[in-house]
Amino acid sequence: MNKSYYLIFIILIVSSCGGSKQENKIVKTEKYMVSDSTKLYGYNKNFLKKYTSFVELKKDKSALLIVPAWQGRVMTSTAEGDSGFSFGWVNRDLIASGKLLPHINAYGGEERLWLGPEGGQFSIFFSKGKEFTFENWQTPPFIDTKPFIITSQSDTTISLECNEVIENYSGTVLSFGIKRDIILLSGKDLLNQQGIDISGLNFIAYSSKNTLINKGKNEWKKTSGLLSIWMLGMFIPSDSVVIAIPFREGDEKTLGIKVNDNYFGKISANRLKVTGNHIFLKADGKSRGKIGLNPLRAAGVMGSYDAENNILTLLISKLPENVTDYVNSSWQIQKNPYSGDALNSYNDGPLVDGSQMGPFYELETSSPAAALAPGKSISHTQTSIHLTGDKKLLNNISLKILGVSLDEIEKAFR
Repeated sequence: MNKSYYLIFIILIVSSCGGSKQENKIVKTEKYMVSDSTKLYGYNKNFLKKYTSFVELKKDKSALLIVPAWQGRVMTSTAEGDSGFSFGWVNRDLIASGKLLPHINAYGGEERLWLGPEGGQFSIFFSKGKEFTFENWQTPPFIDTKPFIITSQSDTTISLECNEVIENYSGTVLSFGIKRDIILLSGKDLLNQQGIDISGLNFIAYSSKNTLINKGKNEWKKTSGLLSIWMLGMFIPSDSVVIAIPFREGDEKTLGIKVNDNYFGKISANRLKVTGNHIFLKADGKSRGKIGLNPLRAAGVMGSYDAENNILTLLISKLPENVTDYVNSSWQIQKNPYSGDALNSYNDGPLVDGSQMGPFYELETSSPAAALAPGKSISHTQTSIHLTGDKKLLNNISLKILGVSLDEIEKAFR
C-alpha cells in the first residue's frame, strides 16, 4: 500500500474505466504490481464519473467521493490519492447496467444512511399486514433512489438534506427531515477529537453528523413506533480481512449476551470468535452472517485489519450513556421492539440459490430510538478512519483504539 504507482497508473485507469468487462487490469511499475486496478481510487473515480455526479472532498492525498443522488453516501475514499487503495465497495455491475431493481438498489458505498426499524410491527420496509418475507421487503425510496439536496459545500465539507413522509407497518404516519453533514478531517482533528496520532502514516478520516427531525404535528411515541438513524458501511473483503470489536465485560444477567449472531442463523466457530473482551469475525465475503452488540455491551468502536494490504480501518461512534432503547429490526412481530443492537457487522456470502449481491463486508452503527416531540431532533455522529503505512505505528493505534494488536487480529482464525 505505501507505494507510488507513477504516471502509468493514470494511463491505465483512463483506458480501463469502461465497466465490468474491462476490470481486473494489471497495473505495473518497476517497484510494485497491483493485480486488480479496480481496487484503486482513481479507477473508481473515473468509473463513477461515467454514470453519476459526485462531490469530491479532498486535502493533500486524502479524498472521498460523495453521491448526492444516492442519499449523499460516501462511495469510496483514499489515503494516497488516485493511486491509493479504494476503501469502499462499489457495485460496478449494477451501476453500469443503469437499471433500477426491485427491493433495493445496492450501489455500494463505505458510508450510507438508512433509518430503522427494518422489521417488526413498526417497520418502514414492510407494508401494513404483509408477511415478513423477502418478496414483501422494500427499501423506502428516500434511502434507495431519491436524491438528497446539497445545501452547502466546500473543499472539505458538504451538507445535504431531504424531507419525507412515510407510513410504518402499524399504520402510523411519520413526517420527518434528514440532514447530513460530512467533514474531511485533518491529522490535527484526529489528534484533538480521538487522541489518534497519525504521524508517519497515510490516512483518510471523515466525520458525518446525521440528524433526524420530527416535522409532523404529533409526538413520536414508543406505542406507535419510533425511528432510528442507521449507518452502514460496505468494504472490500478478502481472506486476509478480520473484523475486531471490543465489548464491555460483565455478567450476562446485567449486560445481556456478548454477541448476537442469530440474524441469519448461528455463525460457526471458525468464523466467529470471542476472546477476552473482543469479538472477531472473518470478513472474506464467502459466508453470509451478521452479528450485533446491544448498547450495554457496545463500546462505540469497531474496526478491521486487512493483513494483505496492511490497512487498518476504524469506526468510532460515541453512544449516549444509559440509553437502552434501540429499534429491533428482526423480521417478525416482536415482544420487545426496542431491544435492538447499537453496533452491527455483516459478512456477505452466497444465498441458497447461489446468487450473491457482493461480496462485501459491513460495519454498522445506530442511534437510539427517537422519541421526538414536533420540531425536535436527534443526531448520530460517527468517524470513519483508514490508515496504511508502518505496521508498528498501525499496531500502536490498534492497541489504543481497539485494545488489541494487529497480530492478534491477523491470527484470530489461524
